[in-house]
Amino acid sequence: MKQEDSPLEFPCHFPVKVMGATDGPFKETVIGIVKSHLPEFSDENIEEKTSRNNKYLSLTLTVYVTSREQLDNIYRELHASGLVLMSL
Repeated sequence: MKQEDSPLEFPCHFPVKVMGATDGPFKETVIGIVKSHLPEFSDENIEEKTSRNNKYLSLTLTVYVTSREQLDNIYRELHASGLVLMSL
């Protein structure tokens, strides 16, 4: 998708929402991936919630992205990690 076809206007703040298993390296991996694309990303921009049974962790990372390509690359790498069960 070309940037001009995107309903988003860049640059912008965007909430990246991902869900994975509570145990294991899910949270650290997600944060590492985001910081590899956005070195200035701050942990202060993370909201987390656990499921009722504490089996799953939901993370919302509000990122500042400058292009659709940058956002797509973050999502691609998150899914390639194999630890993200779902994303929005």
